[in-house]
Amino acid sequence: MPSPFPGMDPFIEACHLFEDFHHDLIFEIKGAISAVLPERYVVRAGERSYVALVEDDEPGQRHFVPDVAVTSGRGSARRSRKPKGPTTAAEGQAAAGAVLMRPLIKAEYREPFLEISQTDPDRKLVTGIEVLSPSNKRPNTKGWRLYYRKRLAYLGGYANFVEIDLLRGGRRMPMYSPWPDGPYYLLTKYKARRLCHVWPAHSIAPLPPLTVPLAPPDPDISLDLQPLVDAIYARSRYDRDIDYRRPLTPPLTPAEQAWLDDRLRDRPANA
Repeated sequence: MPSPFPGMDPFIEACHLFEDFHHDLIFEIKGAISAVLPERYVVRAGERSYVALVEDDEPGQRHFVPDVAVTSGRGSARRSRKPKGPTTAAEGQAAAGAVLMRPLIKAEYREPFLEISQTDPDRKLVTGIEVLSPSNKRPNTKGWRLYYRKRLAYLGGYANFVEIDLLRGGRRMPMYSPWPDGPYYLLTKYKARRLCHVWPAHSIAPLPPLTVPLAPPDPDISLDLQPLVDAIYARSRYDRDIDYRRPLTPPLTPAEQAWLDDRLRDRPANA
């Protein structure tokens, strides 16, 4: 069954499916760009990989899990949690008087991105494309610092730059101008221009087209993101792991919640 949302489905993030979605979206974008890219360009996928110490149960973290996991049944995408308290009488006796402390653990992060390079007359980077991950939106973490340095280089004229934020949680990247109203955005920065073009995006309206700059005199690529998002949702069967009646954090606006309630009235109770 398709998502009830015509735009970005916020429950993908809320139900801990975003890591899977992020990986697939990068490669859907790569395939769509490759199909229309002029002959003198190539598009390649890269990856930032790093290990950081994080608090146990930090949202969106990766505990050295496999690249692909096959699961069955609703809720299987949610990470299992051990009981918080003692489970036997002996454990309860041993815990008496103890102070409970949360540990720091090692977590591995792998963040894919895309780069478009021209090969003729000379090979050089033309455009970088980034889809933000949760670790990029947690200030003063290793993931935030690594991405922020790279982002500054792009915004300073290193190459054309495309940034896609489809996450409601976390803190947005710093900008001098205030961000437009909306839970999501698409950003395009041309290498030779000072200002960024930003398109707000929503859940209850289709995502706007993505503008991907190339080198002059070649025209920009206009890429329709919404069919890519819909295809990932259908292929990955996200509806089996999502309960659309659970509350979201942050919550939907009253208008969005009323819209969703209206859509769910026509949806089977187990969908």
